[in-house]
Amino acid sequence: MANMQCEIVSAEQSLFSGSIQSLSVRGTIGELGITPGHAPLLTGINPGAVTLHLEDGTEHIFYASGGFLEVQPGFVTLLADTAIRAEDLDEAQAEEARAAAERTMDDKNSEEDFVSAATIMSESLAQLRTLEELRRRRR
Repeated sequence: MANMQCEIVSAEQSLFSGSIQSLSVRGTIGELGITPGHAPLLTGINPGAVTLHLEDGTEHIFYASGGFLEVQPGFVTLLADTAIRAEDLDEAQAEEARAAAERTMDDKNSEEDFVSAATIMSESLAQLRTLEELRRRRR
């Protein structure tokens, strides 16, 4: 099977650089599956899991908080605001952030607090979904 080069980079670090068979991610235009020969594409990505399928049949799962995906012939680049290997996510911290955001949203003190809490809620739920995806794939 054909392969393509992939780079996953966040503002803090480069998380992955190597050859892959495919990449799955939730883009702003919907779920995306990128394989060799995919048409060139530049799109935003939503918070959630990024799954890489490697040549040896293994998978690597990352969490990305948002950013951009660029597809060029033979090369895929994911530029994330924040990216973390799924196994490095802290489930307790994500659950606490979700609960705190929910309390803030229920308080309804100001619109600004609500918008900030909604963003935190979205990111924490995406982290929890990423952890669930990691557990599901390891079964």
